[in-house]
Amino acid sequence: MKRTVRFLPDNITVTVGQGDNLLSAAAAAGVYISAYCGGDGVCGKCRVHIDEGEVLSDRSTLKKEEWDRGMRLACQSAVQTDLVVTVPERTADGRAALKRKPKTTRTISARSLETLIGTWNVDPPVTKLYLELNPPTIQDNISDMQRVMRGFRSARPGELEPTYDHPELIRVLPDVLRESNWKVTLLLLHGKREEEPDRIIDVEPGDTTARLYGLAVDIGTTTCSGVLIDLNSGEIIAESSGYNAQIRYGEDVISRIIYAARPGGLRALQDKVVSTINGIIEDICRNMIISPADISYIMAAGNTVMSHLLLGLDPRYIREAPYVPSVSQFPLTKAAALGIHAHPSVRLFLYPCISSYVGGDIVSGVHACQMAKSEEISLFIDIGTNGEIVVGNRDWMVCAACSAGPAFEGGGIRYGMRAASGAIENFHIHPSTYDPMIITIGRIKPSGICGSGLISIVSELLEAKVIDQQGKFNRNLDHPRIREGDDGWEYVLAWSQDSLIGEDIAITEVDLDNLMRAKGAMYAGYQTLLSSVGLGFDDLDRVILAGNFGAFIDLERAICIGLLPDIARDRFYYLGNASLLGCQISLTDVQRFRERVKVRQLITNMELSENPEFMTYYMAALFLPHTDMSLFPSVREKLAR
Repeated sequence: MKRTVRFLPDNITVTVGQGDNLLSAAAAAGVYISAYCGGDGVCGKCRVHIDEGEVLSDRSTLKKEEWDRGMRLACQSAVQTDLVVTVPERTADGRAALKRKPKTTRTISARSLETLIGTWNVDPPVTKLYLELNPPTIQDNISDMQRVMRGFRSARPGELEPTYDHPELIRVLPDVLRESNWKVTLLLLHGKREEEPDRIIDVEPGDTTARLYGLAVDIGTTTCSGVLIDLNSGEIIAESSGYNAQIRYGEDVISRIIYAARPGGLRALQDKVVSTINGIIEDICRNMIISPADISYIMAAGNTVMSHLLLGLDPRYIREAPYVPSVSQFPLTKAAALGIHAHPSVRLFLYPCISSYVGGDIVSGVHACQMAKSEEISLFIDIGTNGEIVVGNRDWMVCAACSAGPAFEGGGIRYGMRAASGAIENFHIHPSTYDPMIITIGRIKPSGICGSGLISIVSELLEAKVIDQQGKFNRNLDHPRIREGDDGWEYVLAWSQDSLIGEDIAITEVDLDNLMRAKGAMYAGYQTLLSSVGLGFDDLDRVILAGNFGAFIDLERAICIGLLPDIARDRFYYLGNASLLGCQISLTDVQRFRERVKVRQLITNMELSENPEFMTYYMAALFLPHTDMSLFPSVREKLAR
């Protein structure tokens, strides 16, 4: 349920969910409240007055007289109703009264996805058919399989007779028929094309039509995610995720390619990703009280390296020029043959890849958002260690991958970390006192900086003129948080007594340089790809942000640092985990699933490393936001204030 929160004296209103944290609501609205402890409730700086409405808060955090007159700690308060909240000047400033001007909206709410991903029917690639067969007699002694086919024709007159193509089915069929008293359920797999007949891939005793489940899996380099779908209703009924166990052999795909070349390395990597998928299956089945054998189909997507490793294919040539994968169209595979805990008949489908560094996860995402069916020109962006980009529409599409580096996932940043508990995910700076407002994941003391927090920090420091457009600190500011440290000049986000790790957490000029390289590579990738087809940013109808990281990007701040183009905000869409979404859609609707063939056929790959324009664009982007400020008119206006 949505609630509105109005912050005074700024008179800024934000819409949040019931139960959302009040300090986070303030951050989303761009309202500064002094908060050093990340939301742990120990610094006591974020006192606010509840003028109207109710919050759920911890009484022990305030004195009785403060509580009685309506004071609350914002970080310890959950929104229950519509609110009017006054931020006292001493809380907002800490030194002197601040005459604040409302900031522009920081977070652009996700657009409705209905026009982007469309709708789909509940018509999965696998179905079940219950048959009650007449047992054989001397007068009616046709073969068991002929009897099944006769039952099918009776149940579905006029349909093409299904095929069967594996000996396991024939071996078990006689016993299943007799042990079930000739009452069985057929598991049918639809053909690749509509005109092809179904295939019988399993025969189950009794009526099991109510148990028809499909699993959609995103095989990420860092995290694997899965959702269980009831294929009779199309509803998601369970979800699970976990770190890819391959991570012990390397945090990125290059490290894993190198490890795969060692004796036994490829098998070890395959075993680890299979065990991760099995963990997801076991978690889901335990929660739903079902058996893995009840899962009738698995639809998966991953980058090219992850797909190779899952199938046990040698990925070594992916990192060697001319960067060629072993295969781009992956065969339909029996999940159990890979070691996945599933019924022996269950098929696993992997989305095809485009090139060595544009994989099935991107094809799945592009498929989900229907770029191949739209006249509008879209820019599809998946930001990570390897940023993947696709531009085009239903007539053509061009894709590329650019090595952004690990900065957005915490790599190369002194106190960088993944988006886990204790990571700084949101940040505001007081424009006069330069004191921070820090919000962490889990509302505990800060232990590091994740990608979304890094973007927030750099954007705020730039707007407050604590750093310049070259990513250098303003040496003329006399403030204890701005100092010269072991790695050069830095800004202290949290003092040691306020941090979870017991040491000062700071952002350094080295960190800023690494961020500028990462965002510069992404922006140069957009420009190079668009230029190659004679387009510019103004020609784009939609910019689609995919990936888990993309779902948490603050749009205004990402534009401020030059990570995203400065174009009309209503052209941006957040798609979240597009890879998983594509798998879900394909698993639910076989017609949408069949459309994936056109998606892959339309996409042409471009190697940015071979394009001389890329380096020119890249060097120009090593600035905040860019050396060409005409590309960022809204940021130019903001920085001129």
